[in-house]
Amino acid sequence: MRILSKSKTKISNEMNNVPYHVGIIIDGNRRWARKRGLPALEGHRQGLEKVKKVIKWCKARGIKILTFYIFSTENWSRSKIEVYYLMKLLKRVLTKDIETINKEGFRVQIIGQKWKLSPQLQKLIKKAEELTKNNKEGILNLAVSYGGRAEIVEAIKKIIEKKIPSAEITQDLVSQNLWTGNLPEPDLIIRTGGEKRISNFLIWQAAYAELYFCPKYWPDFTEKDLDEALVNFASRQRRFGK
Repeated sequence: MRILSKSKTKISNEMNNVPYHVGIIIDGNRRWARKRGLPALEGHRQGLEKVKKVIKWCKARGIKILTFYIFSTENWSRSKIEVYYLMKLLKRVLTKDIETINKEGFRVQIIGQKWKLSPQLQKLIKKAEELTKNNKEGILNLAVSYGGRAEIVEAIKKIIEKKIPSAEITQDLVSQNLWTGNLPEPDLIIRTGGEKRISNFLIWQAAYAELYFCPKYWPDFTEKDLDEALVNFASRQRRFGK
């Protein structure tokens, strides 16, 4: 593991392993803004800036797959102004930030109901995924219009369309037909904002994931907070029911 600063010494000494795949539920952007008397949209803007920092922190610690819960299937019910702004931020990621992400060596994947996004966003997604498809440093999943239950329903539809006999349907087959495809399941899921639930995020894949809940709002999440989550992960015994 590369040690880039004194703040990582604790990780080096106390961690026996680093999670290969980390899922992050971004929560608390709006509450962060309200607490400061700012518009909710500013909370989302600051949240995006934090995502970019966390990507670099995780890469430095050897984490290979990151899945960020950006926009849920339920988030469509928010105000039109807020939804529009969130889609604008996604467009910014796919146009301005994608070059930096590409230089970092991450392969970008958008998972979720991509068909619900605007034609322009769908084109940008294809372009970003094509641009980064050969990158080897890691995988960056952005869950947009994503819901775990919707994902499972879509997997079932795929299996039916393939006319696979019921006797041949296995857990592995279901996993292969999820939006995450053949990616390994998450080892650790971090949620900020103080809530202690996974809110329809990777509900199939997270069957044996370790859960870590940080009370801070997402824009306040620090490198030290990430280190504490990773040290906590390393201290747990993962028996997978054995």
